[in-house]
Amino acid sequence: MAESKGKVAIVGSGLIGSCWATLFVSAGYSVCLYDISTNQLETSKQTVLKNLQKLKSEGLSRGTTTLEEAPSRITTTMKLNEALAGAIYAQESTCEDVEFKKKIFAEVDRYASSEIILASSTSTIPASKFTEGLTHRSQCLVAHPVNPPLYLTLVEMVPAPWTDEKIMSNACEIMRSIGQEPVRLHHEVLGFAVNRLQYALLAEAWRLVGDNVLSPEDVDKVPIK
Repeated sequence: MAESKGKVAIVGSGLIGSCWATLFVSAGYSVCLYDISTNQLETSKQTVLKNLQKLKSEGLSRGTTTLEEAPSRITTTMKLNEALAGAIYAQESTCEDVEFKKKIFAEVDRYASSEIILASSTSTIPASKFTEGLTHRSQCLVAHPVNPPLYLTLVEMVPAPWTDEKIMSNACEIMRSIGQEPVRLHHEVLGFAVNRLQYALLAEAWRLVGDNVLSPEDVDKVPIK
């Protein structure tokens, strides 16, 4: 088996966390899934393995990890310190609630090394809202995937005002190493980039229908045909 490219901690093993784990394992990283339920962790591990099989069958694998090698690349734990120990990168994928993210990042901060990259999958909450008081706040950023990340490669990379430049650059390189396409925002903005563009398109679609310029059916055809 080829040597691992490094350990990645996945904090929160739901749908998005499992997708992140799939991409990292496929690309040759070792992954440690962290959650608060053994049942959830086992479900996530099986989801990752099924995802890898599906990607392989579709010719969309992101790296050279074989299906036989994959199980040994995945570990699980209910202890956050174990998940973060020795990791070069951590991806948080928990609920979209700023108070909860403050709590989980405070716990992550307690066990983080001085080199690890600490990224959040949040789609709307700026990292400055939940990392300001952290010891390792300069290592924090948003890495927001477009759903479903197994098939859509775009990732919004959004720094907090205090995110270190080297951390941002290294995070973008890691995204490229797993086959994702990082789009780097220069600074935080409400809604980031993807949501702002989507909402602008949606608002115009409503106007075109409301002004009887197009039918709803024809509006749907415009961005996809």
